[in-house]
Amino acid sequence: MNEVISLIKNHRSIRKFKNEPVTEEQLNEIISAAQCASTSSNVQAYSVIAATDPALKKQLAELAGNQAYIEECPVFLIWCADLHRLDQVTAGHMAGRESYVDSTENFIVATVDAALAAQTAAVAAESLGLGIVYIGGVRNRIAELSELLNLPELVYPVFGMCLGVPDQEPGIRPRLPVEAVLHRNGYNEERIQEPVQAYDQTMQRYLSERTGGKRDTPWSQIMADRLAEPIRLHMREFLSGKGFMKK
Repeated sequence: MNEVISLIKNHRSIRKFKNEPVTEEQLNEIISAAQCASTSSNVQAYSVIAATDPALKKQLAELAGNQAYIEECPVFLIWCADLHRLDQVTAGHMAGRESYVDSTENFIVATVDAALAAQTAAVAAESLGLGIVYIGGVRNRIAELSELLNLPELVYPVFGMCLGVPDQEPGIRPRLPVEAVLHRNGYNEERIQEPVQAYDQTMQRYLSERTGGKRDTPWSQIMADRLAEPIRLHMREFLSGKGFMKK
């Protein structure tokens, strides 16, 4: 196993940060590295907002479910799928042609681009000794958050990312066995149940150790509980109002 793979496999979500800054040089290097991620047809359909102002981070924390580490981390990054920039810079080249910037395909492209760039940034940050945690809570009150950040049409926040110097060393959360996710030459329905049953046992042990025996819920049960909860059902209406997926 080489150093890069070792770094990736050592990933932990960090929710407690030291009172130390992330330098401009570090931030620029991280974003520059993120820009080297793969991007569909080189469209680079994403933007990143770095929130460092304490008052702004406090507001963002409240909108994202009162997650204190958003306010406490030195830099909070909001990763946005951005088709607005493409719409603006290509307008002068369209010569009366219809634009499909608002198609469902381009929505997918922009969302995937943002995710690929963010994960590359995460690896870059960890290589510098920094830590991160993704924040899906930016979508809790997404309309208010978008207004706070002045996000125009065809831009939406996919997720946030706390960034800073770690002040904790949490354990590494086990992942599904490779056998559960790797199919060969076609999807194999028979590879679903058995690997997940084994993973359920792994997660029960992990949770029991992490909580001192207070919790040992199987992963499949946790996922069932999640699917039974109506989470962020406002997203479709919000995205439609922002001009996405019209075609």
